[in-house]
This record gives sequence, structure tokens and C-alpha cells, in this order.
Amino acid sequence: MEDKIFLLVKVTIKTTHPVIHDAIAELQNSDVKITSTENVQVLRTEIIPMNTRNIKN
Repeated sequence: MEDKIFLLVKVTIKTTHPVIHDAIAELQNSDVKITSTENVQVLRTEIIPMNTRNIKN
């Protein structure tokens, strides 16, 4: 059976970016590795993009 699940990942960072949104944007282009197990084959992983910037008029 093939299905889709969503996992929440907590990431603690230290950054030189002065704005945290820039660090988040940079990490969203990173690779995430979740390995297969004996009973579960991981077919694909991806980071779901977050819209973290609020544009104020």
C-alpha cells in the first residue's frame, strides 16, 4: 500500500542571518533524509514551503 503522511520536525538553529525569515527560507531549500525501515519504504521526502514573511502596507 502506498500512502502519504505528514511528520512535524522540530529544528533548533543558530544563524548569522539578522532576520529569522531568511534562515527559514534557506533551510527550506535543504535536503531532509528519512530512511526506510524493514516494514516501511520511504519513497520521497520534501520540506513543505512556509510563507513566513508578512508584507505590511
